[in-house]
Amino acid sequence: MSVYFENLEIKTVAGRPSYHMITNQVQEVVKKSNIKNGICLIQTTHTTCSIYYDEYMHDKNFYGDDFLQVDLNQILDKMVPRQMTENSPYISPGPQHIAYGMKKKDPDYPAKEWTMLNTDGHLRSDLLGSNVTVGVKNGALLTGAVGSIYFVDFDQTRERNRQVNIVIIGEKE
Repeated sequence: MSVYFENLEIKTVAGRPSYHMITNQVQEVVKKSNIKNGICLIQTTHTTCSIYYDEYMHDKNFYGDDFLQVDLNQILDKMVPRQMTENSPYISPGPQHIAYGMKKKDPDYPAKEWTMLNTDGHLRSDLLGSNVTVGVKNGALLTGAVGSIYFVDFDQTRERNRQVNIVIIGEKE
């Protein structure tokens, strides 16, 4: 049994959910791993991001989001409205969490109150989940004829560099 690990870095955008189809990059990592049969875990540790599996829909809006992603955004907007100001429509983040955030020294998480107005991103990510596991057979992902793997960042406050972790476990050739 072998284990292979690799990271993908994704640059996201501000002002809207940032979708990225990563199927081809994940397949390249599977090829590099030389694992013939096993499983591939694709995950993010970012709490406002999700990894999900769905069909690629070809038609795109002016931002490059395919129509199924636009539909997903419209449904999520109804279920989880965007947070535009503190304490509305959510009580999170509370004063203790804001105090914690204001002490951070990480350049990816600047100590600015407005960067914490992303409760909607956390809730949307909670609904979709942070990982997908796909089978590997004969060195290829078992995604079917139309399946694709997507990364989405629901934090609309600012652009960021995000990480996707890929772990492949299985038998080598």
